[in-house]
Amino acid sequence: MKDRKFAVIDVETTGGGISGNRLTEICIVLLQGSEILDKYTTLINPEKIIPNYITSLTGIDNELLEDAPKFHEVADAIEEFTKGAVFVAHNVNFDYNVLRNEFKALGRNFTRKKLCTVRLSRKLIPGLFSYSLGKLCSSINIPLNNRHRAEGDTDATVILFQRLLDLDEGGEVLSSFLHPHSKNATLPPHLSAEQIEDLPETPGIYLFKDKQHEIIYAGKAKNIKKRVWSHFYDKKTKEYQLGQETSYIDFETTGNELLALLLESDYIRKKYPKFNRAQKRPTYTYQIINYRNQRGIIQLAIGRTKQIHDSAATFYNRALAQEMLEKLCENFNLCPKYCTLQSNVSQCSHYRIRNCEGVCDGSESVEDYNAKVEAAITSLKNEKETYVIKEKGRHKDEQAFVLIKEGRYYGYGFVDAEVQIQNFHDYEPFLKLQESTFHTHQIISSYLRKKGTDNVIRFNEVLMAG
Repeated sequence: MKDRKFAVIDVETTGGGISGNRLTEICIVLLQGSEILDKYTTLINPEKIIPNYITSLTGIDNELLEDAPKFHEVADAIEEFTKGAVFVAHNVNFDYNVLRNEFKALGRNFTRKKLCTVRLSRKLIPGLFSYSLGKLCSSINIPLNNRHRAEGDTDATVILFQRLLDLDEGGEVLSSFLHPHSKNATLPPHLSAEQIEDLPETPGIYLFKDKQHEIIYAGKAKNIKKRVWSHFYDKKTKEYQLGQETSYIDFETTGNELLALLLESDYIRKKYPKFNRAQKRPTYTYQIINYRNQRGIIQLAIGRTKQIHDSAATFYNRALAQEMLEKLCENFNLCPKYCTLQSNVSQCSHYRIRNCEGVCDGSESVEDYNAKVEAAITSLKNEKETYVIKEKGRHKDEQAFVLIKEGRYYGYGFVDAEVQIQNFHDYEPFLKLQESTFHTHQIISSYLRKKGTDNVIRFNEVLMAG
């Protein structure tokens, strides 16, 4: 490594996320091996207002930058100074991406090999409580003056990097990090490469966790390892911030995408991870309800509620509920007035449904009419099927299943191939109970629309208690 050039760099910015960040200051120290060759430092006019919180952190304000050169005026000098050198920084992806975006805005490419002193420190100085620049310097007695200014932070990073070079006597660690096929430079600073390598290449869910092991993101994937890697190649601000806060990755294999979707939904609903979009569900559900009016007639109506009750039928928008109510009215010769399809009329006069048999004008008895309503309600309940969706398990000798009981998601499980399943009740010992929600309803409905019913086993009788 003695002949290799390194450009140790720190930048200060306006803040505002990776894509909105503009440079306000840069410092570059050029090394050959561990020997310092030269230093370049300059303020940069970002051509935008500096937020107050940035000024309070760095001391850099609009007045200080008023006469500073704009980036296009220093771009050639920065490119020339770093040419042929490895780009070294503490949390390298931040500095590198901000600088590369500045060049990109000029229509120019900026590509350098990268080394992260956070990741190198975790490898060569393991076991420290924190690897932030301030706490790391304090732990190993590196002077850090003029904190949160480019030159002060770069000078400290240079000393840190020199010590890391001394610790890596044979250069094996640096060589592995700089290997063309190494993904170390892409990984977030607090995440070990071993965690990624241990991820399976099968369907399931993955959980990004912070240093307190709190879940900050839950995702599903057909290939867990490939999907996790894709987060770190994404240069969007949200993905960068997710990487910065991720210290651990956990996973759960499912063997199939359907279960992965259901488990992902369950984690998001229960844990509210900060980097997941909140699951939006309808404010209300719509249910076909029934009650007896003053004449003793059983009336049907659409009830709106925030809870999913065990009604004759539940819908997630009013139009579907209305459509079903009209269908019942027509199929069972019910009265539109007493199905709440018409109001403020003495007897029904629906524009389309005209097969009322006269309960509204007294020509049909209440008893006969109620018998038809009860038959209609029974037909609704009979439409709430009980069935199992069979899917691939986590290995070739296992089968996964999703159980729907009377139209509602009931849970999932895994069954070894050698277990004989003959009826609905046989699934009970393997079932993990789950909550039915708007999202599980949508996931299962979408699955059946796309896949059809080839993997579905229906049951006429529910043998399971409860």
